[in-house]
Amino acid sequence: MDFSIKTLAAKSATDNLSTVKTGCLVVGVFENKKLSAQATQLNKKTAIDAALKSGDITGKIGSSLLLRNLVDVAAERVLLVGLGDDPAKVSEKAYNAAVQGAARSLNNLGAADVSIALPNVDGRDLAWTIRQAVIAFNEAVFRTDAHKSKKDTISANVKKVALIVATDEANAAKLALAQSIALVNGMELTKELGNMPANFCTPTHLANTAKKIAADFKMGVEVLERKQIQALKMNSFLSVSAGTIEPPKFIVLKHMGGKAKDAPVVLVGKGITFDSGGISLKPGAGMDEMKYDMGGAGSVLGTMRAIGEMKLKLNVIAVIPTCENMPSGSATRPGDIITSMSGQTIEVLNTDAEGRLILCDALTYVERFKPAAVIDVATLTGAIITSLGHHTTGLFTRHDDTHDKLAEELLTAGKQANDVAWRLPIGELYNEQLKSNFADIANIGGPAAGSITAACFLERFTKKYTWAHLDIAGVSWKSGAAKGSTGRPVPMLTTFLMNRAG
Repeated sequence: MDFSIKTLAAKSATDNLSTVKTGCLVVGVFENKKLSAQATQLNKKTAIDAALKSGDITGKIGSSLLLRNLVDVAAERVLLVGLGDDPAKVSEKAYNAAVQGAARSLNNLGAADVSIALPNVDGRDLAWTIRQAVIAFNEAVFRTDAHKSKKDTISANVKKVALIVATDEANAAKLALAQSIALVNGMELTKELGNMPANFCTPTHLANTAKKIAADFKMGVEVLERKQIQALKMNSFLSVSAGTIEPPKFIVLKHMGGKAKDAPVVLVGKGITFDSGGISLKPGAGMDEMKYDMGGAGSVLGTMRAIGEMKLKLNVIAVIPTCENMPSGSATRPGDIITSMSGQTIEVLNTDAEGRLILCDALTYVERFKPAAVIDVATLTGAIITSLGHHTTGLFTRHDDTHDKLAEELLTAGKQANDVAWRLPIGELYNEQLKSNFADIANIGGPAAGSITAACFLERFTKKYTWAHLDIAGVSWKSGAAKGSTGRPVPMLTTFLMNRAG
């Protein structure tokens, strides 16, 4: 889909809309028969007034009405979308509902090109408004039928989308649009990887994806094979891959867009390309969704693609331990004790708590980069879904001034990106649950506070730098009829890095 910024000759984007030649022009209306400034420009012969007065459209959030051949209006069609009850304050909810509804409905019409008269959204800037429109229109045409012999019949008639802004906002809008396109390209990669079945999306495929990103955007890349992983004494990571024939990979992808002396931000992504649970086998129902257990790795790769396309002036390193977790005669057993790269010993009480076992070695490995901050991203626990549902990412970090600042940066980025997180506690009280009679630490802490004790496990391996953990098990994919990867938390991570780059 081709996106562009369109400005009019007048200083205000609400002037002369009637002269815009397009297959469909999208404008807002409000409840109580109120027109937006944009709709007023098209209200020739009171045609839009008449539609409101007749009740054909109420102006309520989510309502819409298509009009054709309006008098003295150059657009072939005008789509009216409801923006709620307050013309002075278009809410985020109203705008998102309007642009998402428009994106879906317009794909079923014959208009190949669409122009959107962007409203001012209360509490949000132009860049956010543009970003949400680009995300909505890309989501409307995203396909999940790559492996079907007969492709789904999905309308995708819209080929061009122009976003109309005031002349004095043109430069800022073009920058925001370029960043938005890079973001959705990263989200699309994350969704494609997540939706790919595990017999296609193997650790080798993730490694090859990283290599392609490196080639496309001039990044450095290194993929460590089993012998190199063994030489680093990453026995915790290797214990998870012990039951599968798929070779593990340890991926390091470097975007060095900042100054050479600047400490990098490191993103660590959990890359379990299929999680059977190992010897602690999962129930069969829903196990197909365990192809999504590489959601952390997928979102980190999507973020790297996005910042690469943006040419972000920041040093960012992605580290991805990736393997399968399968049961076999060679698989790690409950009760086994392993020695991590850090030298700490771990009693494996449950082989289905495997994400933390691959992440802990990666978190030790990244010490060599002397990072400014490390953020690990993982579909780590089902407990986070119990806590926060499918709406909010779980955020964990230590409780001191430095880590509070990092947490606030991530929370702010989440709010800016409409990809929110919530901070939960960690600390010594929860570490008590991870005590083992036979090793330095157990890999689970019992059913109580499961997502917190998982974060506490990881925290033991991060003492030498500033760190945060994102548990994305609830937000990275949807189940049911809408089953599929969401592309989260690419918007939050990308926005966080953009903010860091200034």
